[in-house]
Amino acid sequence: MKETVKHIDPSDEYYTREGCYIIELSNSEDDPVLSIARARVRPGITTRMHRLGRTFERYIILEGKGRVEVGSLSREIGADDVVLIPPMCPQRITNTGTDDLVFLAICTPRFSENAYEDIDGERPSI
Repeated sequence: MKETVKHIDPSDEYYTREGCYIIELSNSEDDPVLSIARARVRPGITTRMHRLGRTFERYIILEGKGRVEVGSLSREIGADDVVLIPPMCPQRITNTGTDDLVFLAICTPRFSENAYEDIDGERPSI
């Protein structure tokens, strides 16, 4: 793998069907072990309930405040909190603040769209 430095370009941000904005910081076939994305949730928004197959995810909260639901856990979160999400665990996040909720989503192995399963409308279970 080539060594590079990647600058975050705000124009790379895109809106997802999950209900948040994403900038892929590192997600490449050259580095299949891990992916890193910067996520942004607007005030008052709750992302769709979903789970990731075969993917362990971590949220590192950078700015804002909210509520995270992971399996049967529901907890207030804010800057400097880390949320651990095992594979196949139902999850969603709500921005309860007045500013954007911004966090890093780190996935191992790297995130792929085929691992994403929308389960909104289903009752979450572990």
